[in-house]
Amino acid sequence: MTTVKPAPSAAPAPNFASTSVPRHLARGAIGFGLIIGSIAMVPVVGPVALLAAPPALIAFRGCPTCWMVGLAQTISRGRLERQCTDGVCTLTKAHPAAKATV
Repeated sequence: MTTVKPAPSAAPAPNFASTSVPRHLARGAIGFGLIIGSIAMVPVVGPVALLAAPPALIAFRGCPTCWMVGLAQTISRGRLERQCTDGVCTLTKAHPAAKATV
């Protein structure tokens, strides 16, 4: 008797979402404020102002693009679900019962 091993599952996709949209927008305001401030302060303080850029990357959880992906994930959380059958995955609207468990 031969046993068939299941196909290895794909690595989980990175999750950049926050717990709420207001929290995610606050992280974006902090990140963009630090980036803009660090660049604007270079003529006044010199290159030392660029030390504000690394905390901005922490607020973004990576880069501004990562923040935007997280915003989309945060907004769509609980509204979409992925269904995979026979190796084909599709996005569909979540069922109302599924929203209650999220």
